[in-house]
Amino acid sequence: MSTSLSGQETAAAPPRTAAVSRTVPFSRRRLSRKWRRTLVAYGFLLLPVGFYALFMVLPWVQTVIVSFYNWDGIGPRTAAGWANYARVFSDPQLREAVIHSFELMLYFCVIPIVSALFLTALITGPRRPRWTVTRAILFVPQVLPPVAIAVMWQWMYGGSGFINQVLRWVGLGSDTQAWLASFSWAFPAVGLVGSWVTLGLCLAFFIAGAQRIPIELYEAVAADGGGRLRQFRWVTLPHLRGEVVIAATVTAIAALSAFDIVFVMTGGGPGVASIVPGLLVYQLAFTSDQIGQASALAVVLSALVLAVVTVLRLAGRERS
Repeated sequence: MSTSLSGQETAAAPPRTAAVSRTVPFSRRRLSRKWRRTLVAYGFLLLPVGFYALFMVLPWVQTVIVSFYNWDGIGPRTAAGWANYARVFSDPQLREAVIHSFELMLYFCVIPIVSALFLTALITGPRRPRWTVTRAILFVPQVLPPVAIAVMWQWMYGGSGFINQVLRWVGLGSDTQAWLASFSWAFPAVGLVGSWVTLGLCLAFFIAGAQRIPIELYEAVAADGGGRLRQFRWVTLPHLRGEVVIAATVTAIAALSAFDIVFVMTGGGPGVASIVPGLLVYQLAFTSDQIGQASALAVVLSALVLAVVTVLRLAGRERS
């Protein structure tokens, strides 16, 4: 009996050894397959990361290096140390451009977001009216080229433009003027164009977020006697905090990096009434041949954009 059992154990032993020998290569194959997938993933990332480093990171590093020199773009460089950066905050024209970039945030960021929230409160809710045509019209500026928008509004602000014609029709002909040539109105006129451009984008963000809100929440507030204002305050607005942060980030970047609309409409004038950092960087580099100073202003502008975006992201994270 024992002899037969030992024979059976001896016969059963080889398959167990074979199973172990088959398990080891399988695990190795799994490991090698995982590494192959990782290498393929990094291979796909290599090309876009390489392009980003070549056309974004390296030029920015070169800009930082040039910002510490006085250079006209052709002749030899002379070391300037921190003088170019000190001039950004001491020179009245450069300081005015930086201040204007923050003032543009009122027109590009605050006014569009508040207006878009108001329109969202009208468009969304328990009944959810479509307003498809209105939404499409408000989004049109995002499709049009900025240069075309600037040319159109330049005509509207002109002496015989649409705005002055409307003022004459309503009996305010004495208030007509060349708005873009006014030291008091040139900057607000450009800023309002930015508000018109970014309003449709903010509205698209908010409507997309409001459409995800369960309608039962509106019905619950209505059952407690709440009107449209309470529904917006307690239902719509809390659910749109993420979209508000995204809209604020996008529009703040647009305000700080504004160039094309200002360049076409006023060229920074009259005087420096509507000058902005993006336009001043262009003028310093390609008109005044002050490449080092332009690079320093560009680095400061990049730092401002990064700081504003970081603050907005942190504020949105704390609220969420």
